[in-house]
Amino acid sequence: MFSRSFKAMAAALLMGSSAMVMAANDGQTRANELLNDPAYRDAWQKVVKKEERLPEWVMNLSGSAEQMNAVTEDGDAYLVGPLCETAQTCLNKRLIVAVSLDKKDAYAMLVEVPAGLPADKSPTRHADYRFLGQPDVGMQALLKEQLKKDPNWY
Repeated sequence: MFSRSFKAMAAALLMGSSAMVMAANDGQTRANELLNDPAYRDAWQKVVKKEERLPEWVMNLSGSAEQMNAVTEDGDAYLVGPLCETAQTCLNKRLIVAVSLDKKDAYAMLVEVPAGLPADKSPTRHADYRFLGQPDVGMQALLKEQLKKDPNWY
């Protein structure tokens, strides 16, 4: 009798904890979680190893991130989304990341706007853009288009 009730209680605990894990993982990928996958980590390492003077948060894909979206470029599927150094500095320091769904390719666009830019000045006109991973023209356009989706970007 004790054995049966113990098994039932253990099963209930396992089911409850797996439900909590499923709730915590909402199925949405974010750029700051990509390096948890060894294949995405390898793809990203190929990008950053050829670059010089990248900020630590870019190299490690750490910071504040929003949900990535699936998009298609030239027949290939990618996850694309923003990563910011911090939520507070997102207008000034952000990275738009694109990784192929087959986990072989990664690209990014680092966007930096001078701090203290007056609100009446367009960040678009004062931003520095740096492409990582040698994206072709189509991928560069895709990364720029993702940036334009931000309502604070004009």
